[in-house]
Amino acid sequence: MLRDTIKAAQIEAMKAGDKPRLAAVRLILAKLKDKDIELRTASSVPDDDVVVVDVLQKMAKQRRESIALYEQGGRQELADVEQAELAVIEAFMPQQMGEDETRAAIEAIKAELGASSMKDMGRVIAELKARHGSQLDMGKASGLVKAALS
Repeated sequence: MLRDTIKAAQIEAMKAGDKPRLAAVRLILAKLKDKDIELRTASSVPDDDVVVVDVLQKMAKQRRESIALYEQGGRQELADVEQAELAVIEAFMPQQMGEDETRAAIEAIKAELGASSMKDMGRVIAELKARHGSQLDMGKASGLVKAALS
């Protein structure tokens, strides 16, 4: 399980004395704990790896946005810290699909659902997320779906 891999990385970073990596791993574990607490009241709890990947994707997206803002503001030292955290977060994420693979998956779903117009975008994105959600950046994927349906 992914959660066990992250906990093992925490122990490994402690033993190695790698403070920046340890701090990033602890951030991940704290976010996971927050998500676990949030899910206590949920009616249906998804698979643990799905929860972990979802948290990692959100954290990665936040880091990318922060990096862009810090670079625009001329704060390269802060952008470097965020970049280091992003590298640790991405190390735990499953292999992401490339743009060509994503386009092929969209075309397959589009053909399967008989989608032909923008009215079908919600159905296509829902099916894409159900099948490949952990392997995709849904922000980029929605742009590709929009292009495929227009």
